[in-house]
Amino acid sequence: MAITAVMVKELRDTTGAGMMDAKKALTETDGDMEAAVDWLRTKGLAKAAKKSGRTAAEGLVAVTVEGGRGVAVEINSETDFVGKNAEFQAMVGAVADVAIKVADLDALKAANLDGKTVEETITAKIATIGENMSLRRMAAIEGDTVVSYVHNAAADGMGKIGVLVAFKGDEAFGKQVAMHIAATNPAALNEAELDDSVVEKERQVQIDIARESGKPEQVIEKMIVGRMKKFIAESTLMGQAFVVNPDLTVEAAAKEAGAEITGFVRLEVGEGIEVEKEDFAAEVAKAVKG
Repeated sequence: MAITAVMVKELRDTTGAGMMDAKKALTETDGDMEAAVDWLRTKGLAKAAKKSGRTAAEGLVAVTVEGGRGVAVEINSETDFVGKNAEFQAMVGAVADVAIKVADLDALKAANLDGKTVEETITAKIATIGENMSLRRMAAIEGDTVVSYVHNAAADGMGKIGVLVAFKGDEAFGKQVAMHIAATNPAALNEAELDDSVVEKERQVQIDIARESGKPEQVIEKMIVGRMKKFIAESTLMGQAFVVNPDLTVEAAAKEAGAEITGFVRLEVGEGIEVEKEDFAAEVAKAVKG
């Protein structure tokens, strides 16, 4: 029986297996979908389907730098324990090594890693470790010099927060800036790179707050100018007080060090993921029902 792409997709959607594994299962069972599911289960390749509904908000961020290019990747797991698993760490490191050679997340998922795609490699690891996992994000940056920093490191080059800084100048200063970024989480490099919608939303909030005070409009306008200046300073890397020397902004510290910061990347495990909370009774009830 001819195995079609539609059949392979259906089996992948049902089991969570990789494309090549799904195709092989259908070939081995002459296109019998149910038998193919059983074949995958016997090989331990369909376990991922049972895990796919779980929220993966833990895991690791790994950073790699090669020449003037750096990449950061986030691979999530369900629990923090997996982040300490040597097998998981080895996979995350291998994926980061592949990421330095590709352009974006889609290319990374499809890239070869020891004879399988990265996506298939992660699916296989779900089956062996027994937790849902996902390759969530990849970010890359280029510059004259790129330095990396990992906060709460679980292993070399990976941890809970990964930072990359592109700049011109002294590498020691670049490392200090990377640590600053990990601590303060700036929204953008400078005012020009701040999202206009974020700035406008904050402006409107500040206008509403000021009007609640009952002050005249001309006073409110002056208040808004000052408050927005403070917001922009606190939200941008160049405007923030430098953690190493709070008397200077990062911009002033860079000038003093003879450096020019051209960009940065900061990824933190699980940021932006909503984790559904359950009370203990509901959790037990769910477990009893299977």
